[in-house]
Amino acid sequence: MSKPVEFSKFYRLLNDVKNGNDEKKEELKDLLIEYEKSENCDSGLHELGQLFCYVGIMELYKYAETEDLQKIGQLSKEEWDAIANKHEAYLPPRLANKMIDYFKSNEISKRISKKWDMKPRQINKEVMGMARYITEGIIDSIE
Repeated sequence: MSKPVEFSKFYRLLNDVKNGNDEKKEELKDLLIEYEKSENCDSGLHELGQLFCYVGIMELYKYAETEDLQKIGQLSKEEWDAIANKHEAYLPPRLANKMIDYFKSNEISKRISKKWDMKPRQINKEVMGMARYITEGIIDSIE
């Protein structure tokens, strides 16, 4: 039986950086690089989650037009609404959709199924739930 997939370390780092802990910025940057490469995974689902964490944060930076999580965390509702109007999308669906698009366009299902000896349909059925889970965690961490 595989371990449950969770990303509490990632979310704590996001929250620490958002709250001004400059010492954690480099640690978050390193963790994102690790997640992009997906080298330290416990399972196919864990790899999928790591990729989605990476894609979600990169999209958050693009969406907010800054990599400053402190600044992102201080945006008002009015500022978020203005950003949503500019991008014609609110942040949560935007993040989840970018994760799913990344999954499809980079044929992640094939890669994970081969690496972890899983059927592609096993992976495909987890994509939507994982995108929601990671998106909710990112949103909660930056609020």
